[in-house]
Amino acid sequence: MEELQLNSSFATLPPQFYTRLQPTPMPEPYLVCASESAAQLIGLDPAQFRTERFVEIFSGNSILPSSTPLAAVYSGHQFGVWAGQLGDGRAILLGEAPAPAADHPAVLELQLKGAGLTPYSRMGDGRAVLRSSIREFLCSEAMAALGISTTRALCVTGSDQRVMRETVETAAVTTRMAPTFVRFGSFEHWYYNDKHEELKILADYVLDRFYPELREGGNPYQAMLTEVTRRTAQLMAHWQAVGFMHGVMNTDNMSILGQTLDYGPFGFMEAFNPQHICNHTDRQGRYSYSMQPRIGQWNCYALGQAMLPLIGEPDDVHTALQVYSSAYTGKLDELLHAKLGLQTLQPDDQKLFDEMFSIMQASHVDFTLFFRRLGEMRIEDKASDEPVRDLFIDRAAFDAWAVQYRARLLQEHSRDDVRRVAMHAVNPKFVLRNYLAQIAIEKAQNKDFSEIEKLLKVLEHPFDEQPENEHYAVLPPDWASELEVSCSS
Repeated sequence: MEELQLNSSFATLPPQFYTRLQPTPMPEPYLVCASESAAQLIGLDPAQFRTERFVEIFSGNSILPSSTPLAAVYSGHQFGVWAGQLGDGRAILLGEAPAPAADHPAVLELQLKGAGLTPYSRMGDGRAVLRSSIREFLCSEAMAALGISTTRALCVTGSDQRVMRETVETAAVTTRMAPTFVRFGSFEHWYYNDKHEELKILADYVLDRFYPELREGGNPYQAMLTEVTRRTAQLMAHWQAVGFMHGVMNTDNMSILGQTLDYGPFGFMEAFNPQHICNHTDRQGRYSYSMQPRIGQWNCYALGQAMLPLIGEPDDVHTALQVYSSAYTGKLDELLHAKLGLQTLQPDDQKLFDEMFSIMQASHVDFTLFFRRLGEMRIEDKASDEPVRDLFIDRAAFDAWAVQYRARLLQEHSRDDVRRVAMHAVNPKFVLRNYLAQIAIEKAQNKDFSEIEKLLKVLEHPFDEQPENEHYAVLPPDWASELEVSCSS
């Protein structure tokens, strides 16, 4: 552990950007779970997981000599309403670790989530709870395995310290990793406080560290807004294509790198319903599945407003934001073609997609199982339809759509064996269903962490058949529909 040398480029920013402070120690911490693949990104030997030193450092009870702990300030729009100053109310940045196995740039910030009170905690207690920490850990690693841009989770440490949420729960700390935790709300903070000098300092920091190639143009700030907008649009397409719902798409939860950030009341679509709301705190459905693409765009407009003093002219901001629609529709179209095993583009493809989603909605078809089983269909063998056909209440509607789908496959001379391999490579068999996470959480609350480890290993290979783990890929039980997740964490 002592060989883990941390730097902190964020700490080189002026002091108004953060507060230096130490994490609040947790009483008698213990390891709940850890990710070997995340550890490998920063060259950390998984054998360290079993050491007391590892638990002490990643619970916030001990600080590496090279660490410069701090909590960052930011603001944001929450549920579409300006919320003013927010900031890291329970997260503390330890520093940046070299990450030779990660994508460019080759450093990852390590952040403790749930590490105690900060000046930005407002009415909170600075702690996270075991329940939500396990969910964030598993989903961060599951999304990475799905190939979706995301922050990573190194580990979760727990304690018997009790904290009050909707009920009394126990405390936990998640160690998160990302190239940066700068958010849309980080820019909004300086804009709405009329601090244009600080706004420029932050933009220059992000440009120089993460978008240096954009410095070559005439308006690098406009170029950065364009690139962030493009990445965000493509991220939304990836979420929609896999049935992922974030639940709290506030501007303070939007990464400036287009990564999935801040896993709270998330969910993966089961019985398909475009209006599904995964967060029971979201009474108006602002962050429902069908709204996510529009909210992603709304958030980019909020960022554009914050960057206006740097970009110069409203028309230049508008030009940068215009990339959203084409980036989103282009990526989603590409992903849907891949999910259906289609290799060419045809004029009526959108109609085929629309009718598919319509019959899925009418029969409340399980999202993940539909696409996975669709890959087993054979053009000349209607009996092969049965596994996917059985998901439908209205089987006649599926049969009518299947006629169109087969005709489309014949049009491009599709081969069953080739198509099956291609479809199974993009349509996961295993996703983090809420009930699977709940089972793991309930065992963990009794100090049995074995189910987290089993589930993690399954989710790290979501596209593999894994016949020995078939029970993780079946329709959810009836009680799963009664589970609710909210913003309390």
